[in-house]
Amino acid sequence: MNLPVQYEGFVVSAASRVYTFLVTDALQQGRQFTVKIAAESFRSTPLKFQDGPAISYERIKQELAGEPPVKVQLEISAADIEDYLKRHYPRRRAS
Repeated sequence: MNLPVQYEGFVVSAASRVYTFLVTDALQQGRQFTVKIAAESFRSTPLKFQDGPAISYERIKQELAGEPPVKVQLEISAADIEDYLKRHYPRRRAS
């Protein structure tokens, strides 16, 4: 199912960043999704603040593609970050 996902913004706290999205279904009913990324993830991995909305968007799309019930409060795991970094920042081969 290919539903429109609209980025609404984020809230920063000492422990995390929480990204908010609105997903509208075929009946034009919206559901708000939140995706939490631990602040430590931005310090301990190559994940950049600019990657926050994109990795969150991908996590929502993954959740929507799975089996119901769909969770609307999600968290980014270390495995999510590792997969994202491999896809978006592949290591260059030595020449």
